[in-house]
Amino acid sequence: MEPAETLTVAERMRAGFAGLTRAERQLANAMLANYPLLGLDSITAVAAAAGVSAASVVRMAKKLGYAGFPEMQAALRGELEATISGPIAKHDRWAGRAPDAHILNRFAGQVEENLRQTLAQLSPETFNAVADLISDRNRAIHIAGGRITRTLAEYFFTHMQMIRGGVTLLAASANVWPHYLIDMKPGDVLVAFDVRRYQQEMLKLAEMAKGRGAVLVLFTDQWGSPVARLATHSFHARIEAPSAWDSSVVTLFILEALIAAVQDADWEETRERMKTLDELFDRTRLFRKFV
Repeated sequence: MEPAETLTVAERMRAGFAGLTRAERQLANAMLANYPLLGLDSITAVAAAAGVSAASVVRMAKKLGYAGFPEMQAALRGELEATISGPIAKHDRWAGRAPDAHILNRFAGQVEENLRQTLAQLSPETFNAVADLISDRNRAIHIAGGRITRTLAEYFFTHMQMIRGGVTLLAASANVWPHYLIDMKPGDVLVAFDVRRYQQEMLKLAEMAKGRGAVLVLFTDQWGSPVARLATHSFHARIEAPSAWDSSVVTLFILEALIAAVQDADWEETRERMKTLDELFDRTRLFRKFV
């Protein structure tokens, strides 16, 4: 388990869930379902919303490594501030504590730390369940990204569309998303990307897709998009970087591992599809050949 000071409150809850009492698990589930807003309320309001005693709130906070509820709540406030901070504030925060090292070394060090911490929290069972969902040719796959994460959505779509049929990339404009929702059927999968400065339209898309019976898979950050409360499976990738912008390296790592798992799930079918695709590319003369 990672040092407590490096984990978000949500990560501490997930990591320590097995060691909580029944009441504390009930409390953790309630806080995760409305994260981080519920935890910012008064201790009596938090206890009432979760259906537990105020003493249970204090005990869980201490089990998670905090001195008490006020310290846990302060951590939640810090997380909320981090999730809504823009590129300028993010840059200034990093610049104020930047070590005397080349940006390549600082960036590499942070990416390595992001990967290490993400893998420590990532459940192989969750990964396998998502790979099984996306490998299921009876399910249509719909993929949606936000303003910055759109490139990740496109990357994932391009590979998935080479591997299997029934894959759709939602248009960049949320105004036309209802045109895609109308074709979503119960059991279809919506893969959504949403990182800090979470987009309101992504939450609305998730709500409507859920209402149509779609299974939601979310790629988000260590704090967790509000979409997480609707998702069947969520990947929480660490995104910190010594930059005004967040890092997508760890998210891309998970995506590429998932692509590999899906292609291997039914390699013969994938192989035939890729072979046909190569033949079509040959006819377009898109790629240079040396022989």
